[in-house]
Amino acid sequence: MELIKEMNIKLQNPDTRDFLADALYPKAGEKLPLVIFVHGYKGYKDWGAWNLMAEKFAEADFFFVKYNASHNGTTVEDPHNFADLEAFGNNNYSKELSDLGIVIDHFVKNPKVDDQKIILIGHSRGGGISIIKTCEDERINGLIMLASVDSLERFPKDEALESWKKEGVYYVLNGRTKQEMPHYYQFYEDFENNVHRFDVERAAEMAKAYVLIIHGTNDESVSVKNAEHLHILNPNSELFLVEGADHTFGAKEPWTENRLPENLNTITEKCIDFVNENIK
Repeated sequence: MELIKEMNIKLQNPDTRDFLADALYPKAGEKLPLVIFVHGYKGYKDWGAWNLMAEKFAEADFFFVKYNASHNGTTVEDPHNFADLEAFGNNNYSKELSDLGIVIDHFVKNPKVDDQKIILIGHSRGGGISIIKTCEDERINGLIMLASVDSLERFPKDEALESWKKEGVYYVLNGRTKQEMPHYYQFYEDFENNVHRFDVERAAEMAKAYVLIIHGTNDESVSVKNAEHLHILNPNSELFLVEGADHTFGAKEPWTENRLPENLNTITEKCIDFVNENIK
């Protein structure tokens, strides 16, 4: 199968800033379901094995899109590294939701896309963002959460929160790059100002899309209890647990192999089957 790969498409968001997206889809065929991948915290579109996952979706007759959120720390000039830590520090959930809206609006107009079939796949924090967007945008009829959080209220507590407010910034070490990643207090203020909008539990209960929840039982970053909680909140959802899988389902950065890690391949096939059975 011949695939079209449109890489590093520049998208403009007047409310945030320019960012990049990729689109992979088969050259031949009818209109395709639009699948949009939403990366998580300290994630980006080319991390690890996401490119291989994108190809597998495209080969299964999907129009697959992945993108860098405008303030994830990458830049239009350097999409593979956290080259702009100032932008990273100024990220917030409002900006991430705004960017996702731009992505949907842009690609839904593509003549190869079936605008009645829009599916979000959110990884980790991107899962929480995807849940809220699904609740807000009735065009979305499929929601898949990979190692998703069940709340976006993931901030320092008590004395640490007071220190953050006083200092205006706190830093988190990126274990892979060894960068000190800043988080400015505006991030918390944005959450507090939109606390009802950012209520993942409420959004999960109200989501009218077909929902698939996938989680590894050995997730070291987001407990599998998050998945079980989301499933309770939305009992019409399907819960798929991968025994022994970690937060990224066996992938790492850099990923030098030309095939998906076993667990990521398993869940990619599960996602494809889920969409084919319920939406496609």
